[in-house]
Amino acid sequence: MRMNHVIAYIMVTLGAVFWGLTGLFVQNLYATGFTPWQVVTLRLTFSSLILLAMLALLARSYLKIRLKDIPYFIALGVFSISLFNWFYFQVIDLATLAVAVVFVYTSPVFAAIIAKTLFNEPLTKPKLAAIMLTILGSAFAIEFLPLGEFALTIQTILFGLLAGFFCSTYSLLGKNVSRWYHPFTITFYAMASGAVFLIPTSGIWNNANAFTDGSVWLNILGIVAISTIAAYLLYTMGLSYIESSKAAILSSVEIIIAVMVSVVVFNETLTGYQLLGFVLLFASLFLTVFKFKKVKKFKFRSMRQDQKWPTDPQMTEEPSS
Repeated sequence: MRMNHVIAYIMVTLGAVFWGLTGLFVQNLYATGFTPWQVVTLRLTFSSLILLAMLALLARSYLKIRLKDIPYFIALGVFSISLFNWFYFQVIDLATLAVAVVFVYTSPVFAAIIAKTLFNEPLTKPKLAAIMLTILGSAFAIEFLPLGEFALTIQTILFGLLAGFFCSTYSLLGKNVSRWYHPFTITFYAMASGAVFLIPTSGIWNNANAFTDGSVWLNILGIVAISTIAAYLLYTMGLSYIESSKAAILSSVEIIIAVMVSVVVFNETLTGYQLLGFVLLFASLFLTVFKFKKVKKFKFRSMRQDQKWPTDPQMTEEPSS
């Protein structure tokens, strides 16, 4: 049993590492001429096709759903996955990968506000402290503080906040179907719904020539097989053996990996104040986990949770995108 726990820790951590590599593949696809909207289309389309094949071969019963639940899957696919990923990828394009990751980690703030507004969940002192740390940490990380020269445009800030907002909606929208369906079922139908929404508007066919480049397929394989399918499988399986709160802490390695990719691969520079911002974000995460026993985040980063289904920045409740 102890060995199972050790393996579970490794699996959850590795899943978070894979989520943290998302920006690497995204930036490389940008370099070959794809737009953020098209990159999201590629990610969801190929991920849903692979999941469909896996479920059809290994767990066909997971493909069964009730017609009345289709609107929830559509909402998850369009709002919590497609729009989240698009705004997240837009910030990567407009600013830096490190800054984009920071904005995704504002999702707990939005989740707390939505929960208070719609479900009248109390804003306790620890929760308010975690929210303040998140805001302060984000302000330092995007160089809004200390007051002085501020490089980000209003558009970038707006897109970043919208990425955090749509990331936070995954767990809220998913609550209605999580008690009825397996995580794979929810993920597949949400991704498929997002792909159906994106493909007609993506103009992906205009980049047909790019698909003759082997590096394009390597990066598509990376963002789909590594940063989506493998990350989700590892994280979910690891949750079978450890508590969600511990998984939440382990998944924060995603920030470290994303920042390392930003600095080492793309030569983006971090100031001392930005590093302070990341420390404050980590502090907020730990405070949230230990005080509430749950974290609302979704990296794709969005898949994550208390109900054992991860966010990526990226798509998850409690554990991004």
